[in-house]
Parts: sequence; C-alpha cells; structure tokens
Amino acid sequence: MFSRMVAFRFLWFGLSGLIVLLDQLTKWLVVANIPYGGSISLSSFFNLTLIYNTGAAFSFLSQADGWQRWMFVAIAFVTCIVLMVWLFRVAAKNKLLSLALALILGGAVGNLWDRWDLGYVVDFIDIYYKVWHWPAFNIADSAIMLGAFFIIIDLLFSNDMKKP
Repeated sequence: MFSRMVAFRFLWFGLSGLIVLLDQLTKWLVVANIPYGGSISLSSFFNLTLIYNTGAAFSFLSQADGWQRWMFVAIAFVTCIVLMVWLFRVAAKNKLLSLALALILGGAVGNLWDRWDLGYVVDFIDIYYKVWHWPAFNIADSAIMLGAFFIIIDLLFSNDMKKP
C-alpha cells in the first residue's frame, strides 16, 4: 500500500516535470526561430507570435518599473511550494484533483523559470477571430488553465461535496 502511494506521487510530480520540459522546449524553439514580434500563420485562427510578458495574466502590471518581476517570482515560488504539499497529500486519494494540481504545478514552474531566468515570460500561442485576438499565451498557461478547469470539475462533482 505504501509503495503504491509513493508511485502515485511520483507519477503526478513526473507529469509536472513533463509539462515544464514541454513548456521550456516549445519556448526555446519559438525564440530560436521567430524574431520578437514576428508571427507565423498556421491557420485562419492560429498564429505563433513571439512576445515577452513582463506582467502577470493578460499583461497585468507589465508597464511597471521592473519591481513586479521579483514580486511575481516570490508569489510563484510560494504557490509552487503550496501546490507540491497539496499534491503530496492528495496524490493517492483523488486522481482528478491530483491531475489538476500536477498541471498547475508544471505550468507555474515553467513560467517561474522564465521569470527568474529572463525577467519575463515567453508567450507565443496567438488565437484569434478576424481582428479580435486572445492575449498570447504558452504551454505553461494552457496547463494552468486546464488544471483550474479540472479543479472546478472536481469541486462540482466530487463525493466529498455531496456529503451532508
């Protein structure tokens, strides 16, 4: 029983590591092949467009004087610690929540890596309709959003919520 619980934990932390690897690899490929601000059209609604986000979600605080980098690094670091502890505690009990936490952790570490190393987050996925563009994002952001979606699903449909 103990070894099965340990294996589940390693599985989820391994998934987080895979997300970080995929995120960093795709960012490296885009930076190596697309000039800043440049774009490659892949379809009528999807481009690869290289931008740097010095702010948070949707470029929040991107126009600040640089202090936001270390504030976001600190917040992301603390968040990663909290996610690791939470994931370690639920890994064997709740697979959907574990998946959600692993995705969010991987995404948080991927963006933390950028912010620590570069001072900004590399974004490149550009989804649009005609002239309306969703803010550019990356694999880490996608993992975070998917993880948040799974947490909502878990909250709505978990058996713990149905108990009186």
